[in-house]
Amino acid sequence: MTLACGIAQLVYRPLYEHVVRDASYIDDGQWYRLLTGMFFQDGWASGLVSNLILLAVVGSVAERVFGRWRWLVLYFVCGWFGQLMSYVWLNPVGAGNSMCVAGLIGGLATVILVAPRRYGVTPPLPLRILALAVPVLAVVDTILHDNHGLPCLLGMVLGFLLLPHPER
Repeated sequence: MTLACGIAQLVYRPLYEHVVRDASYIDDGQWYRLLTGMFFQDGWASGLVSNLILLAVVGSVAERVFGRWRWLVLYFVCGWFGQLMSYVWLNPVGAGNSMCVAGLIGGLATVILVAPRRYGVTPPLPLRILALAVPVLAVVDTILHDNHGLPCLLGMVLGFLLLPHPER
């Protein structure tokens, strides 16, 4: 879906102006922009390619760990929350699925952090260090008023709530 929307945006550039998260239009009742902002890219071709590569890597691991329906919950709830927080607090004009991916990263960090106790598996030290860095970086990101930290933190909470059962 993101690829199709990105290609449509590149082919017909005015489309972006009709779907981008823009507080002035949202204030005028165009609430759909809080959803469409997740499928189009403010970085145009480079944003589309980089976000899709990140989604392919992180998304495939997250889907394998959480399963399809949990993955969908993490992806869309965190992405929508990021769009909403960008609108009500940070208020930048923009679009992209990177906040959705940030939620997946948060969810995966939670799995790595609880794996020893919940699953009896100890992930490699570099992964555990990276997982510990995720919430710290998400808080710093939020303090710096970037819109990826909050969806990442929500992804950690949702990731914990959506953890697969140990027998899986």
